[in-house]
Amino acid sequence: MSVNLTLLIVMGALYACGIYLILERSLTRVLLGLMLLANATNLLILATGGYAGLAPLYSKDIAAEDYNDPLPQALILTSIVISFAVTAFMLGIIYRTWVLARRDEIQDDVEDLRVAETPSFDAEDDAEIPAETSEFPLATITAGGREMPAGHASAEEKPGSDNVPPSLEGGGK
Repeated sequence: MSVNLTLLIVMGALYACGIYLILERSLTRVLLGLMLLANATNLLILATGGYAGLAPLYSKDIAAEDYNDPLPQALILTSIVISFAVTAFMLGIIYRTWVLARRDEIQDDVEDLRVAETPSFDAEDDAEIPAETSEFPLATITAGGREMPAGHASAEEKPGSDNVPPSLEGGGK
């Protein structure tokens, strides 16, 4: 299978322009970038399909390698439908943003700025042994009118516990 160089250059230019437009702050440019990426993907699928062959209708006197593969065409149709749905969704977002704010650009909010200023190293996340993450550390527990350490309270739930004296209901003598 040989490759059509013109098709590859057009596909590369569409990918480059689409990625450039997606990185912009304007929602309209993001939409145009998504549309360019969808079209570049359609060209990529078309290029992987190979040269055009005979229609995929079966006949006994035609060799199997002479047929055209219908799968890339079906994938392109699926890609067109998906890109249409994404375009409609983005148009809805753009319209709603324009109605509410009368602007097309996405502005930084306070939380975005705070996240951008935080360092990437976190002592708790990067530690070998994780620190206690509970908001309510338990040292002692009050159960049955008496205080006991948290370790004894967890052992009390197990059968044959030494923390609770045996009774007739518990099977003791």
